[in-house]
Amino acid sequence: MLMQKTTPTQLRDFGLNSYESKLWAALLSRGAATAGELSDIANVPRSRAYDVLESLEKKGFLVMKIGKPIKYLAVDPEHVLERVRKRIMEEAEVQTQIINNLEGSDVLNELKLLHKTGIRKINPSEYSGVFRGRKSVISHVERAIKTAKKHVVIHTTESGLITEAEAFKSAIRKADSNSVKILIAAPITGRNKQAAKELSKHADIRQTAEKGRFYIIDGEEVVFMVTDDEVHQTYDSAIWVKSLLFASTLKKMFAATWAGMKKANFE
Repeated sequence: MLMQKTTPTQLRDFGLNSYESKLWAALLSRGAATAGELSDIANVPRSRAYDVLESLEKKGFLVMKIGKPIKYLAVDPEHVLERVRKRIMEEAEVQTQIINNLEGSDVLNELKLLHKTGIRKINPSEYSGVFRGRKSVISHVERAIKTAKKHVVIHTTESGLITEAEAFKSAIRKADSNSVKILIAAPITGRNKQAAKELSKHADIRQTAEKGRFYIIDGEEVVFMVTDDEVHQTYDSAIWVKSLLFASTLKKMFAATWAGMKKANFE
């Protein structure tokens, strides 16, 4: 059976590098083969083949046969997938425990002190930056909502409301429990009505036809999206500004339009 050109690249999802992917794909196509044969099939230098095959053996992707010449047997991909899944879960558990141990540790306290010291040296006009990719934006805004003290303003789109209902639900719930006032303006349609209804448990939601994607936190921090959310998430981007003057001005402008918005109807 001919191997598709994209297969070695896709095999990297198993945690393999380029040579490992090529040699394992070659072995799967043969079932059993020598290092030399696999090197020729996969176009991997023979000087590297033995080391790479040894690495694959340790990871459980193949079995080395006893005898001469040395041959390698391919392990069933389903068994490999289960091993990879188990390894990832074990590694994630270890990493999670490491992170948990850092909470409240002397190391974290020292890093926080360093950050505070460095922040004092920054000119207020330099509190700005750019976030590239929707995941980066969501991560930052989620943290900002969780740590908000007074107000959170969210102006979003029809589809954006659905995304935010899922991404920010726990952050909004926490902010609400901390008596933070949350205002959300978005076009409410049949498509996003359920998401709006869920958010309305913790936020004041109003209907708007105005286009815009921005977040205002405590009247001092703004995240302003510069693209429409119909673009691919990797191309989504935002400008972040921490400025009392800019944020308070934008908040006043929003308040003026908020007064004329109708409350969302979930009937």
